[in-house]
Amino acid sequence: MSLRKQLISGVFFTAISKYANVVVGLIVTAVLARLMPPAQFGVVAIASVVISFFSIFADIGLTTTIIQYKELKKSELSILFSMSLYLAIGLACLIFFGGGYLAAYYKEPILKQVCQAMSINLFFTTAAVVPNAIFYREKMFKQIAIRSFAAQFLGGVVAVVWAFYYGGIYALIVGPILSSILIFAISYSRFPLPFQYFFSLDSIAHTFKYSLFQFLFNIINFFSRNMDTLVIGKVLGPSMLGYYDKAYRLMSLPLQNITQVITPVLHPLLSAHKQDSTYLMRTNESITKLLALIGFPMSIWLYFVADELIFLFFGSQWSAAVPVFEFLSLSVGLQLVLSSSGSFFQTSGDTRSLFICGVFSAILNVSAILIGVYYFGSMNAVALGLLVSFSINFIQAYWLLYYKVFKSSSLRFFKLMIKPILFSAFLAVLYYLLLVYIHVDDYFISLIWKSSIYLIAMLIFIFLGGYKNEVLQFLKKK
Repeated sequence: MSLRKQLISGVFFTAISKYANVVVGLIVTAVLARLMPPAQFGVVAIASVVISFFSIFADIGLTTTIIQYKELKKSELSILFSMSLYLAIGLACLIFFGGGYLAAYYKEPILKQVCQAMSINLFFTTAAVVPNAIFYREKMFKQIAIRSFAAQFLGGVVAVVWAFYYGGIYALIVGPILSSILIFAISYSRFPLPFQYFFSLDSIAHTFKYSLFQFLFNIINFFSRNMDTLVIGKVLGPSMLGYYDKAYRLMSLPLQNITQVITPVLHPLLSAHKQDSTYLMRTNESITKLLALIGFPMSIWLYFVADELIFLFFGSQWSAAVPVFEFLSLSVGLQLVLSSSGSFFQTSGDTRSLFICGVFSAILNVSAILIGVYYFGSMNAVALGLLVSFSINFIQAYWLLYYKVFKSSSLRFFKLMIKPILFSAFLAVLYYLLLVYIHVDDYFISLIWKSSIYLIAMLIFIFLGGYKNEVLQFLKKK
């Protein structure tokens, strides 16, 4: 099967799962947002960031290493699985017994109980790392999609039922806990690996350099992406964090459910061509054209439907989240295109350059967050600062990718951005002029007509902007 056919197949099944999960996630979130106050969402957001941080140590670069080194034997995978189980026990105990200190730091007593409950999630997430990575190495995208949707759906149902019958903050965490248990059970039943109490690392020592820089990048990227939650929660309080987190998560839905359809498929497929930099560069540019075509106009659409999305999904009590969502939505195009770059660093084996990109990005993002919180004292300033930092990071990441990996000028890449950016600017002007004459009080009707303008403009741009053949060529199976 050709790479394009494999890519289409992988994207197809991943897309079905992700978009079905979007629907389930939106329904669950919409229900819970109407039943629970913003402060409880803020508390869970703090706990989630902490759990996500420890999840980096759960992976320690194992997923990308297993995908990259396809020659790893079952005995070597067993060693990695045994490592992950020891890590699972240690990390779960750490978050279970450390929850009290986190609760004292944020002056939120309920955080202790939340962290203790979430330690279950951390244990099973860590234990599933190796069998889950084998799913991707074997390109079992259909099975991954079925597994993901089943866990999301059952977790969402339990969360809603819990909220109606019991209420309280545990309604926000019971779903993720159940999902992690189901994913581990399904993954391990498909790829059972024996546990070894004692083992030697000599046979897998050659993978450490690759996994080390991937692990360091994951740590840097985590702080770059989550420092806003930690600082806003501490300085501005759980309520402000609840508003900010809700806006960020809503902005991330289209972003994640496009990137997480494509990027999980890229590394497993491209790893077969890891020595061909010219092939990798051409593949990157082909994918970039489509992501830029989708992402930059979508940023404008999201900006102009901010009120409608916030009020329709969460209710009028979340109005403070609108400005944050507007600023963050303008970064969607940049983040969407940038999301695929990591796969090319990983495929080429240059995780060191990926780590350098992460350090640069972290410095920019953390600076923007600290200035927004401590100087301006505003979550809106944080969102605007992140928009600026994402823009600068976008430029440096692709300059480094072309310089280090592709051994070519990055100007050819940035030329691909001209048409989508100009069209997005035109779309913004069109919305602005139409809003001078059109004002609809009903949020649903307003969302419909703004979305219709977006879809019509996109179709015209695809046909007149020279993208028709490229879209059809990408979708064509060989």
